[in-house]
Amino acid sequence: MRIGRNVSSSDAKIGEHVDFEVLEEVQVMGVVVIAKGATASATVTEAQPKRRMGREGKLEMTLDSVRLVDNEKAALTATAGGKGGSHVGAMTGAIVATAIFTLGGSALFLFMHGKDITIPKGAETTAYINGDMTLDMTRFGVAPSAPAAAVAPAALAQASLAIDSTPAGADVEIDGAFVGNTPSTVTVAPGSHQIVVKKKGFTDWTKTLNVTGGTIHLNAELEAGVVK
Repeated sequence: MRIGRNVSSSDAKIGEHVDFEVLEEVQVMGVVVIAKGATASATVTEAQPKRRMGREGKLEMTLDSVRLVDNEKAALTATAGGKGGSHVGAMTGAIVATAIFTLGGSALFLFMHGKDITIPKGAETTAYINGDMTLDMTRFGVAPSAPAAAVAPAALAQASLAIDSTPAGADVEIDGAFVGNTPSTVTVAPGSHQIVVKKKGFTDWTKTLNVTGGTIHLNAELEAGVVK
């Protein structure tokens, strides 16, 4: 971020607000949530001009918040400040131990008038969002998630085949796959299916069935035939 005006310990007042400009956009999941050029604010929390006997001035600012694209504010964490004798304006926070103001890409030793501190207009520093923040992405132009697709009518139309045979205990195959012995109830998808009922000593019973839904009862009357 970049400070929008000079701030000096010689005339700053505690509680005074200072504006910063965001220099790089911030994205979440590829969506811009903090725009380049957005405004961030800080508050002067300590301001003391130089005093007699060579005592230095003091200047400290606490970053407050930054404006999001949806016009809400996100709290910021970090403290910008320094002492007249230190030559350094430090920003401290939970994520970065010490970050200093820069000007023109170089580390900035704060301008001093006697032993007052001045943070010049255009000085840059880094701030961090103060903890997790829940975002309503629809407020940033992201379309709401589409509702789950309706279950296909075909899926709702699955059928149950209740298959009996005389005599009982015959093998049942549907589309070439063994599914059980009679009597048996099997769930099948809609469509055409080949059903075969077979038992040793009897001729195979076959039927092609077009299934659309519901419960279908089949009774295979097996005829004695060649032993297999």
